[in-house]
Amino acid sequence: MELFAELVDDIGGIVWGPFTLILIVGTGVFLTLRLGFLQFRDLPYALKLTFSKSDKNNKNEGDISHFQSLMTAMAATLGIGNMTGVASAILMGGVGAIFWMWVAAIFGMATKYGEAVLAVKYRVVNHKGEISGGPMYYIEKGLGWKWLAILFALFGFLASFGIGNMTQANTVAGALHANFEINPWLTGFILMVLTGIVLLGGIKAIGRVTAIFVPFMALFYLAGGFLIILLNLSEVPAAFALIVKEAFNPTAAAGGAIGMAIRYGVARGVFSNEAGLGSAPIAAAAAKTDYPSRQALVSMTGTFLDTIIVCTVTGLAIVMSGIYTNHGNASSLTGAAFESFLPGVGNFIVVFGIIFFAYSTIIGWSYYGEKCFGYIFGDNRTYIFKIIFVMVVMVGAGLELELVWGIADIFNALMALPNLIALLFLSGVIVSETKRFREVRRREIQEKQQQRAS
Repeated sequence: MELFAELVDDIGGIVWGPFTLILIVGTGVFLTLRLGFLQFRDLPYALKLTFSKSDKNNKNEGDISHFQSLMTAMAATLGIGNMTGVASAILMGGVGAIFWMWVAAIFGMATKYGEAVLAVKYRVVNHKGEISGGPMYYIEKGLGWKWLAILFALFGFLASFGIGNMTQANTVAGALHANFEINPWLTGFILMVLTGIVLLGGIKAIGRVTAIFVPFMALFYLAGGFLIILLNLSEVPAAFALIVKEAFNPTAAAGGAIGMAIRYGVARGVFSNEAGLGSAPIAAAAAKTDYPSRQALVSMTGTFLDTIIVCTVTGLAIVMSGIYTNHGNASSLTGAAFESFLPGVGNFIVVFGIIFFAYSTIIGWSYYGEKCFGYIFGDNRTYIFKIIFVMVVMVGAGLELELVWGIADIFNALMALPNLIALLFLSGVIVSETKRFREVRRREIQEKQQQRAS
């Protein structure tokens, strides 16, 4: 097992080497420039579109609403990456890794937008009458590269057992065992049963559950984080300054290597918000929408909410606590940081946050894995995937955390590569759809102004 763990670590170092990091951030930079810094210009409208109650798209093709689509994607992204992932980035890459998480997220918003545009544009209706979409479809239909589409689906199918299953179950089991001495296998069994119940209902059940579950769990965790920030407001500027300083001039952590800060900042950032991974567009494709760009703007907000908001709250709490300097366990660092500010309740906020976040991620990724599996083996055989996926939840609860994280990192990178290639080659389609929607938006604004005038 020790030899296998070393092999996994070596492979992880290769697949998350300079090429992958440059490709992930570079794709985001490239799309940002081609789209005219869309993530800054259109974020207010995107947030309004996300949270406004409107039934204008109810008659459009799709399985779930804009909001349910985002919550399904957020269910998958808002997970332990927002807590354990941030802690791991700090321990492995230093405090400066948080800065590189922000950089990856800012440009990742353009990437997430582009993914969703293509996902909706090239989506199909399967024999069950359900919407299917995502990188495998826009790679096949947009580029005509069936082999690369199959490769993405294979990596996505395998990644669902890592990032979306074992890492989540393992962290929940570890947290409950450490705090309540609950047997990890019992935790795994309960998670397995709860996951199976939701999976039986398909994407519509997943959409309904996550639309309620995700906002509740996010607000629960953020309430604790914002309370810590408000109670220690005078320390916040110094924490931000330290993060920026360490990003370019690391001192002790990770041997003082800038490369380690960038590697783990970007890698854990991608683990958290999944921009460029190709997972979120699978959920975006299922949304009821009239234009690809409208849903894409909604999808884009997921990266903003996930990393710029939630991960920042976690990072600030850890940095302000100062305990990261003599705390070597990523799975308990965030809880210890919260506890240092809110004695008696801080750790429990994180523990229950981990439970909620991890369970929702398992649900969201079950849908991603199912669609990837169905693309390769046929939608009529997805029941096989569901059975295996549910069983792996229990298995993952008993494995070693570091090994599970290493495996997840490898498949994340392998999954991202075909998707990023497709985004670059199909960037012209993304720009064309964006221009078309801007004209639609211009007409909509004019119509509203006329209605007000009359």
